[in-house]
Amino acid sequence: MKTQLAPPVLMVLVVVLLCLVGGCSNVHRELQLQPRQDSIRVLDLTHAIPTFRPREDQPLLPDLDRPVRRSTPIAGFGPQAVLFAPEVFKTNQGHFDSAALLLQEHAGTHLNAPNHYVNEDASLEPGGIPNAYRKSVDEINVRQLTGPVVLIDVSRRVGAELNRNGGMPSPDTGVTDFSDGSIATVRASDITAIQDQLVDGAWLIANTGWSKFFPASGEDWDKSAFVNGMNHPGFTREAIDRLVEVLDRRGIKIAGIGSDSFTGDSGESAKGRDENYSFAWPAHVRLYQRDILILESLANVEALASAIERRESCQLVAGVLKHVGGTGGPARVVGMCWR
Repeated sequence: MKTQLAPPVLMVLVVVLLCLVGGCSNVHRELQLQPRQDSIRVLDLTHAIPTFRPREDQPLLPDLDRPVRRSTPIAGFGPQAVLFAPEVFKTNQGHFDSAALLLQEHAGTHLNAPNHYVNEDASLEPGGIPNAYRKSVDEINVRQLTGPVVLIDVSRRVGAELNRNGGMPSPDTGVTDFSDGSIATVRASDITAIQDQLVDGAWLIANTGWSKFFPASGEDWDKSAFVNGMNHPGFTREAIDRLVEVLDRRGIKIAGIGSDSFTGDSGESAKGRDENYSFAWPAHVRLYQRDILILESLANVEALASAIERRESCQLVAGVLKHVGGTGGPARVVGMCWR
């Protein structure tokens, strides 16, 4: 008969072995770094995605007059999500409901995979990953979907700009200015301020305070307060340029960046120079070829910022759909923080 060791005995043996291999002082430090499970606070950084029943004449399109529960349309890159009526599977004690869902990959809080942007030759940098070799969402290593959080908090600067218009954004930069020249967005100086915190596998998250405009934002990009006619905060071109310079100089590979605004890029950077999006989306153009992911439309980032301000350590976890060939997908993003 095999002898089984009790868990405390196993723990003692593990500690002894680790002492022999790496020294007891190292073991003591490593054990101290492990947070107690009851001390971890879990933060939901995800917006709920509204759903609608299908149109009777075109069942692949949403009927905005038939929302599911209290759903209201949001701004995005495609039609609203369609939740079909559930099919019923009966048993002698009740039944199962199971419904089909038709959903745009980049709806609501979502993750962008490296294959989301296809670079022309002129925008492919030396050492950049060729388009054909970029990961689709199912190919992303799960280790890249979690990592320590490095935070940039510009919410006070954004709030001060909003206060010029009673707390509401205006597409007119003469009323509220979130252009790349404004301080009410993520600038190169913000990257410089946190550059020493960046490590391999980190997630660089921007708290702009913009997520409060996500609910009931409406589909129209010009009327949506969340999109605000592409006059919204985010990572500016100069911020992305500084980030790439820091990463290349230090030889660091972060997991990704994320923001609680409409896109990872600031509105002005995303628009580019003209209606053809010339020289637009610098975060997408430069980061995917470095295998760096982007999270967009995050929620509740202010809670993450508060935890870090209290000197808590925070870890991000992005649970994203794993569909073959996908360019991204809706994600349930979680922050875990502890002292």
